[in-house]
Amino acid sequence: MEIRQVLEEGRTALGVELGSTRVKAVLVDGENRPIASGSVDWENRYENGIWTYSLDEIERSVRDCYARLAQDVLKRYGVTLKKIGAIGISAMMHGYMAFDGSGALLTPFRTWRNNGAARAAERLTEAFGRHIPARWSVAHLYQAILDREPHVRKIARLFTLAGYVHWRLTGRFVVGIGEASGMFPVDGAAGSYCERLLDAFDGLVEEERLPFRLRDLLPEVLAAGREAGRLTEAGARLLDRSGNLQAGVPFAPPEGDAGTGMVATNSLRPRTGNVSAGTSVFAMIVLDQPLKGVHAEIDGVVTPVGDEVAMVHCNNCTSDLNAWVELFAEFARLTGSEQKKAELYDLLYFEAEKGDRDCGGLLAYNCVSNEHVTEIEAGRPLFARTPQSAFTLANFMRAHLYSALGALKIGCDILFKEEGVKLDAVTGHGGLFKTERVGQRFLAAALGAPVTVLKTAGEGGAWGMATLANYVLTDGTEALADYLDRTAFSDCERSTLSPDPKDKIGFDAFMRRYIRGLPVVRQAVVSMREEGEY
Repeated sequence: MEIRQVLEEGRTALGVELGSTRVKAVLVDGENRPIASGSVDWENRYENGIWTYSLDEIERSVRDCYARLAQDVLKRYGVTLKKIGAIGISAMMHGYMAFDGSGALLTPFRTWRNNGAARAAERLTEAFGRHIPARWSVAHLYQAILDREPHVRKIARLFTLAGYVHWRLTGRFVVGIGEASGMFPVDGAAGSYCERLLDAFDGLVEEERLPFRLRDLLPEVLAAGREAGRLTEAGARLLDRSGNLQAGVPFAPPEGDAGTGMVATNSLRPRTGNVSAGTSVFAMIVLDQPLKGVHAEIDGVVTPVGDEVAMVHCNNCTSDLNAWVELFAEFARLTGSEQKKAELYDLLYFEAEKGDRDCGGLLAYNCVSNEHVTEIEAGRPLFARTPQSAFTLANFMRAHLYSALGALKIGCDILFKEEGVKLDAVTGHGGLFKTERVGQRFLAAALGAPVTVLKTAGEGGAWGMATLANYVLTDGTEALADYLDRTAFSDCERSTLSPDPKDKIGFDAFMRRYIRGLPVVRQAVVSMREEGEY
């Protein structure tokens, strides 16, 4: 009855996150406790050399996701969802969505998974004196300028996916500061884009005589806690086909999945960090002092309130692993012993724990798409062994789980060993940690540090965005980290695993083999190149 009253009075917050393989919505109460959820699966397509989703897919998936959430509310509590206290939109980070002045998309959405802007990213890194990743919006724009793409002169606005959906629902052209830091470098203290580097970019393209300045294309930047617009009547109809949802709901600034991951793991204070492990894997470590050098493997971004973060982002994590699990599921169906997918994951992950600590000499690479950390230019997932390797199911699964964290370890080793970054606490979240203990144990071995997993580990992003939406209702009068301590994490269930020394030795042995074998994958990119592939 209490929850019904909360729902009827609209004392709730909704977070929607568009991930790489799923769109999920979570509704929470005023203390950020989940009330209901809904989700739909989707998948990017590789078309004409680009990883993309269509605008129709984006809008349909958001609507379907909301409809399932509303159905969940009705089924659980007998309440038709009409009022919501606050809403927040999150999505996979960065990428490139270029629109003209009439609101038309000029070229297919280029997701974070694309590596076509690598040449532009290198030039920008040299010009700016700081690392600019190929997946950042400014790198995609500069590459399009270098390639003389016809659409460039028509651009009026650049969006990320989260910013686009927010715009459709509110009419506001804004992003959260964490998401903004993946479009273009930001000045966290000033709360906006770095003016010096904006001028530097305009200088780089001055000879092109473009009809815009970069600052005119980028969305307004807002820190967490600021209201970022309200749900319009058109936005309400887009989100809720039933027509029940009332307009006027305040919105949080839209954030990327990196920002929501920090919120969902309470990793906002200096010397705390989190690892998000799903389709991609990335570590976010809040710095207590700036990095000394520029590293191609390390991105400089900020928290949703503007504090500096070192980010190690790898394009590949569980996609290849998921494909192998699906293959085993297909075999199980052939034998007449079909199992639920979650049970099969548990069965295979727990079997991996029985394997040799170094995977018995087996070697796996999980590159379904390109991987900048290991300099792999296109997707070539590989598995290899010698005749002397211990080819068992346990070693096979362990090798693929290690591989899911291989590129991440290379980047994190730079932070810890070369830069001397200090880390007091790290929290894992995402699909890799849904099976109890296994992913957590192997991540601890990779980082050489204790890893905590929260009860919400598998569903963190949408819940983190709902929490940011609730934070807007406080008017930002309390520091975000303090707000999280007081509400979302005051009695949160968690488990912590310290690295097993033998696991660490085994993981290090696997990594030496992994690094020696990288030329094999690079050669596979060349030898197995298909027509039209970059």
